[in-house]
Amino acid sequence: MSELAERLGHPADARVVIVTADDLGLSQAVNAGCFDVLREGVATSASLMVPAPWAREAASQYRGEDVGVHLTLNAEHDRYRWRPITHAPSLLDGDGGFPRTVADLWDHADLDESRRELRAQVERAILWGFDVTHLTSHLDALQRRPEFFDVYVDLAVEFGLPLRLADPEVERTVGFPFRGLAEAEGVVFCDRVVDLPRDPSPDAIATMLAALEPGVTEVRLRPAADTPEQRAFDPRCDDRVAAHRAAGPGGALAAALATAGVARIGFRPLRDLATSA
Repeated sequence: MSELAERLGHPADARVVIVTADDLGLSQAVNAGCFDVLREGVATSASLMVPAPWAREAASQYRGEDVGVHLTLNAEHDRYRWRPITHAPSLLDGDGGFPRTVADLWDHADLDESRRELRAQVERAILWGFDVTHLTSHLDALQRRPEFFDVYVDLAVEFGLPLRLADPEVERTVGFPFRGLAEAEGVVFCDRVVDLPRDPSPDAIATMLAALEPGVTEVRLRPAADTPEQRAFDPRCDDRVAAHRAAGPGGALAAALATAGVARIGFRPLRDLATSA
Protein backbone atom coordinates (compact mmCIF):
# COMPACT_ATOMS: atom_id res chain seq x y z
CA MET A 1 0.00 0.00 0.00
CA SER A 2 1.20 3.50 -0.79
CA GLU A 3 0.65 6.65 1.23
CA LEU A 4 1.88 8.68 -1.76
CA ALA A 5 -0.74 7.18 -4.07
CA GLU A 6 -3.45 8.11 -1.57
CA ARG A 7 -2.11 11.65 -1.22
CA LEU A 8 -2.37 11.94 -5.01
CA GLY A 9 -6.02 10.89 -4.94
CA HIS A 10 -5.61 7.24 -5.94
CA PRO A 11 -6.53 4.14 -3.95
CA ALA A 12 -3.73 2.97 -1.66
CA ASP A 13 -3.38 -0.24 -3.67
CA ALA A 14 -3.31 1.54 -7.06
CA ARG A 15 -0.35 1.13 -9.38
CA VAL A 16 0.56 4.58 -10.66
CA VAL A 17 3.28 5.12 -13.26
CA ILE A 18 5.30 8.15 -14.40
CA VAL A 19 7.06 7.45 -17.70
CA THR A 20 10.10 9.74 -17.95
CA ALA A 21 12.28 10.43 -21.00
CA ASP A 22 15.74 11.31 -19.72
CA ASP A 23 18.55 13.42 -21.20
CA LEU A 24 16.55 16.05 -23.10
CA GLY A 25 19.07 18.54 -24.47
CA LEU A 26 21.85 16.00 -24.97
CA SER A 27 21.66 16.04 -28.78
CA GLN A 28 19.31 16.76 -31.66
CA ALA A 29 18.47 13.06 -31.90
CA VAL A 30 17.65 12.84 -28.19
CA ASN A 31 15.50 15.97 -28.38
CA ALA A 32 13.58 14.46 -31.29
CA GLY A 33 13.11 11.19 -29.42
CA CYS A 34 12.04 12.82 -26.15
CA PHE A 35 9.50 15.16 -27.69
CA ASP A 36 8.13 12.37 -29.88
CA VAL A 37 7.44 10.04 -26.95
CA LEU A 38 6.00 12.96 -24.95
CA ARG A 39 3.67 14.19 -27.69
CA GLU A 40 2.82 11.07 -29.64
CA GLY A 41 3.85 8.22 -27.36
CA VAL A 42 3.37 7.24 -23.74
CA ALA A 43 5.92 9.37 -21.84
CA THR A 44 4.39 11.68 -19.25
CA SER A 45 7.54 13.58 -18.29
CA ALA A 46 11.10 14.37 -19.37
CA SER A 47 14.28 15.69 -17.76
CA LEU A 48 16.49 18.42 -19.24
CA MET A 49 20.30 18.54 -19.16
CA VAL A 50 20.73 22.32 -19.05
CA PRO A 51 24.51 22.42 -19.78
CA ALA A 52 24.28 19.96 -22.68
CA PRO A 53 24.89 21.20 -26.25
CA TRP A 54 21.29 20.94 -27.49
CA ALA A 55 19.48 22.26 -24.41
CA ARG A 56 18.71 25.62 -26.03
CA GLU A 57 17.18 23.84 -29.00
CA ALA A 58 15.03 21.83 -26.58
CA ALA A 59 13.88 25.10 -25.01
CA SER A 60 12.89 26.42 -28.43
CA GLN A 61 10.73 23.32 -29.00
CA TYR A 62 9.08 23.34 -25.56
CA ARG A 63 5.27 23.58 -25.52
CA GLY A 64 4.50 23.26 -21.83
CA GLU A 65 5.23 19.57 -21.40
CA ASP A 66 6.06 18.13 -17.96
CA VAL A 67 9.84 18.68 -17.82
CA GLY A 68 12.23 18.56 -14.88
CA VAL A 69 15.91 19.43 -14.60
CA HIS A 70 18.42 16.59 -14.88
CA LEU A 71 21.08 18.14 -12.65
CA THR A 72 24.38 17.57 -14.42
CA LEU A 73 27.96 17.58 -13.14
CA ASN A 74 29.39 14.94 -15.49
CA ALA A 75 30.06 14.65 -19.22
CA GLU A 76 30.74 10.97 -19.74
CA HIS A 77 31.36 10.75 -23.48
CA ASP A 78 34.92 10.80 -24.82
CA ARG A 79 34.17 12.63 -28.07
CA TYR A 80 31.19 14.76 -27.04
CA ARG A 81 31.68 17.20 -24.19
CA TRP A 82 29.91 19.93 -22.23
CA ARG A 83 30.95 22.16 -19.37
CA PRO A 84 29.54 24.18 -16.43
CA ILE A 85 27.38 27.22 -17.09
CA THR A 86 29.01 29.00 -14.13
CA HIS A 87 32.65 29.74 -13.27
CA ALA A 88 33.54 26.46 -11.54
CA PRO A 89 37.18 25.38 -11.97
CA SER A 90 36.79 22.37 -9.68
CA LEU A 91 34.08 20.98 -11.99
CA LEU A 92 36.40 20.82 -15.00
CA ASP A 93 38.63 17.97 -16.04
CA GLY A 94 41.82 18.24 -18.08
CA ASP A 95 40.11 18.93 -21.41
CA GLY A 96 37.83 21.67 -20.11
CA GLY A 97 34.58 19.73 -19.72
CA PHE A 98 32.79 18.21 -16.76
CA PRO A 99 34.49 15.10 -15.31
CA ARG A 100 33.82 11.90 -17.22
CA THR A 101 33.28 9.75 -14.13
CA VAL A 102 31.35 10.20 -10.93
CA ALA A 103 34.41 9.14 -8.92
CA ASP A 104 36.46 11.95 -10.47
CA LEU A 105 33.69 14.42 -9.68
CA TRP A 106 33.54 13.33 -6.04
CA ASP A 107 37.32 13.54 -5.70
CA HIS A 108 37.74 17.09 -7.03
CA ALA A 109 34.47 19.05 -6.91
CA ASP A 110 34.14 21.96 -4.53
CA LEU A 111 30.73 21.80 -2.86
CA ASP A 112 30.12 25.54 -2.99
CA GLU A 113 30.89 25.59 -6.72
CA SER A 114 28.68 22.53 -7.19
CA ARG A 115 25.78 24.14 -5.35
CA ARG A 116 26.12 27.37 -7.35
CA GLU A 117 26.28 25.46 -10.64
CA LEU A 118 23.27 23.27 -9.88
CA ARG A 119 21.15 26.20 -8.72
CA ALA A 120 22.09 28.04 -11.91
CA GLN A 121 20.93 25.07 -13.98
CA VAL A 122 17.47 25.21 -12.40
CA GLU A 123 17.32 28.99 -12.77
CA ARG A 124 18.43 28.78 -16.41
CA ALA A 125 15.66 26.30 -17.21
CA ILE A 126 13.12 28.62 -15.62
CA LEU A 127 14.56 31.60 -17.52
CA TRP A 128 14.18 29.65 -20.78
CA GLY A 129 10.48 29.24 -20.02
CA PHE A 130 10.32 25.71 -18.63
CA ASP A 131 7.68 25.05 -15.99
CA VAL A 132 10.11 22.89 -14.03
CA THR A 133 8.33 19.95 -12.42
CA HIS A 134 11.04 17.96 -10.62
CA LEU A 135 14.76 17.34 -10.17
CA THR A 136 16.84 14.32 -11.11
CA SER A 137 20.58 13.60 -10.95
CA HIS A 138 22.65 12.72 -14.01
CA LEU A 139 24.44 9.39 -13.41
CA ASP A 140 22.91 9.46 -9.90
CA ALA A 141 25.98 11.45 -8.83
CA LEU A 142 24.14 13.54 -6.25
CA GLN A 143 22.43 10.83 -4.27
CA ARG A 144 25.30 8.41 -3.60
CA ARG A 145 27.51 10.67 -1.47
CA PRO A 146 26.12 12.42 1.63
CA GLU A 147 27.72 15.81 0.99
CA PHE A 148 26.33 15.97 -2.56
CA PHE A 149 22.99 14.61 -1.43
CA ASP A 150 22.66 17.53 0.98
CA VAL A 151 22.88 19.89 -2.01
CA TYR A 152 20.32 17.83 -3.93
CA VAL A 153 17.81 17.98 -1.06
CA ASP A 154 18.47 21.67 -0.38
CA LEU A 155 17.61 22.52 -3.99
CA ALA A 156 14.41 20.47 -3.83
CA VAL A 157 13.35 22.37 -0.73
CA GLU A 158 14.42 25.75 -2.13
CA PHE A 159 12.46 25.34 -5.37
CA GLY A 160 9.60 23.26 -3.95
CA LEU A 161 10.23 20.34 -6.31
CA PRO A 162 10.03 16.55 -6.01
CA LEU A 163 13.18 14.48 -6.43
CA ARG A 164 14.06 11.25 -8.15
CA LEU A 165 15.47 8.89 -5.53
CA ALA A 166 16.65 5.33 -6.01
CA ASP A 167 14.97 2.37 -4.35
CA PRO A 168 15.59 1.26 -0.74
CA GLU A 169 17.87 -1.52 -2.03
CA VAL A 170 20.27 1.14 -3.35
CA GLU A 171 20.00 3.05 -0.08
CA ARG A 172 21.42 0.03 1.73
CA THR A 173 24.41 -0.20 -0.61
CA VAL A 174 25.47 3.47 -0.39
CA GLY A 175 25.60 3.47 3.39
CA PHE A 176 23.35 6.36 4.39
CA PRO A 177 19.54 6.68 4.59
CA PHE A 178 18.93 9.14 1.75
CA ARG A 179 15.22 8.36 1.48
CA GLY A 180 14.66 8.94 5.18
CA LEU A 181 16.70 12.14 5.11
CA ALA A 182 14.68 13.49 2.18
CA GLU A 183 11.41 12.54 3.84
CA ALA A 184 12.45 14.34 7.02
CA GLU A 185 12.84 17.54 4.97
CA GLY A 186 9.36 17.14 3.48
CA VAL A 187 10.68 16.26 0.01
CA VAL A 188 8.31 14.30 -2.23
CA PHE A 189 9.62 11.35 -4.26
CA CYS A 190 8.27 8.26 -6.00
CA ASP A 191 8.01 4.95 -4.19
CA ARG A 192 10.45 3.37 -6.64
CA VAL A 193 12.25 3.83 -9.96
CA VAL A 194 12.66 1.15 -12.64
CA ASP A 195 14.41 1.27 -15.99
CA LEU A 196 12.85 0.24 -19.26
CA PRO A 197 14.52 -3.06 -20.22
CA ARG A 198 17.50 -2.65 -22.54
CA ASP A 199 15.77 -5.06 -24.89
CA PRO A 200 12.24 -3.62 -24.67
CA SER A 201 10.45 -6.56 -26.26
CA PRO A 202 6.72 -7.00 -25.57
CA ASP A 203 7.47 -9.90 -23.22
CA ALA A 204 10.16 -7.99 -21.30
CA ILE A 205 7.92 -4.96 -20.88
CA ALA A 206 4.95 -7.08 -19.82
CA THR A 207 7.13 -8.77 -17.20
CA MET A 208 8.35 -5.40 -15.91
CA LEU A 209 4.83 -4.02 -15.57
CA ALA A 210 3.46 -7.20 -14.00
CA ALA A 211 6.11 -6.93 -11.28
CA LEU A 212 5.14 -3.37 -10.29
CA GLU A 213 3.95 -3.12 -6.72
CA PRO A 214 1.19 -0.78 -5.54
CA GLY A 215 2.37 2.80 -5.32
CA VAL A 216 3.95 5.38 -7.58
CA THR A 217 6.69 4.04 -9.86
CA GLU A 218 8.82 6.07 -12.23
CA VAL A 219 9.69 4.15 -15.40
CA ARG A 220 12.87 5.70 -16.79
CA LEU A 221 13.90 5.54 -20.43
CA ARG A 222 16.37 7.31 -22.70
CA PRO A 223 14.95 7.70 -26.22
CA ALA A 224 16.68 8.99 -29.34
CA ALA A 225 16.09 9.08 -33.06
CA ASP A 226 18.50 6.97 -35.08
CA THR A 227 21.02 9.38 -36.64
CA PRO A 228 24.66 9.04 -37.78
CA GLU A 229 25.79 11.74 -35.36
CA GLN A 230 24.24 9.99 -32.35
CA ARG A 231 25.86 6.71 -33.38
CA ALA A 232 29.23 8.43 -33.80
CA PHE A 233 29.56 9.42 -30.13
CA ASP A 234 27.10 7.29 -28.18
CA PRO A 235 27.92 3.61 -27.53
CA ARG A 236 24.38 3.13 -26.16
CA CYS A 237 22.68 4.48 -29.26
CA ASP A 238 21.01 1.15 -30.06
CA ASP A 239 19.41 1.14 -26.61
CA ARG A 240 18.15 4.70 -27.09
CA VAL A 241 16.66 3.90 -30.49
CA ALA A 242 14.95 0.81 -29.06
CA ALA A 243 13.52 2.88 -26.19
CA HIS A 244 12.21 5.44 -28.68
CA ARG A 245 10.42 2.75 -30.66
CA ALA A 246 9.00 1.09 -27.56
CA ALA A 247 7.63 4.32 -26.05
CA GLY A 248 6.55 5.91 -29.31
CA PRO A 249 3.13 5.64 -30.95
CA GLY A 250 2.18 2.01 -31.47
CA GLY A 251 5.21 0.79 -29.54
CA ALA A 252 5.42 -2.14 -27.17
CA LEU A 253 5.26 0.01 -24.03
CA ALA A 254 2.09 1.71 -25.21
CA ALA A 255 0.43 -1.63 -25.89
CA ALA A 256 1.48 -3.06 -22.53
CA LEU A 257 0.38 -0.01 -20.53
CA ALA A 258 -3.05 -0.15 -22.16
CA THR A 259 -3.72 -3.57 -20.62
CA ALA A 260 -1.65 -3.42 -17.42
CA GLY A 261 -4.22 -1.73 -15.20
CA VAL A 262 -1.99 1.17 -14.21
CA ALA A 263 -2.69 4.89 -14.03
CA ARG A 264 -0.27 7.26 -15.81
CA ILE A 265 0.60 10.67 -14.40
CA GLY A 266 3.42 13.21 -14.68
CA PHE A 267 5.42 14.94 -11.97
CA ARG A 268 3.14 17.97 -11.67
CA PRO A 269 0.82 16.29 -9.13
CA LEU A 270 3.87 15.46 -7.01
CA ARG A 271 5.06 19.06 -7.33
CA ASP A 272 1.66 20.22 -6.12
CA LEU A 273 2.14 18.08 -3.01
CA ALA A 274 5.62 19.49 -2.50
CA THR A 275 4.50 23.10 -2.73
CA SER A 276 1.45 22.56 -0.50
CA ALA A 277 3.44 20.90 2.29
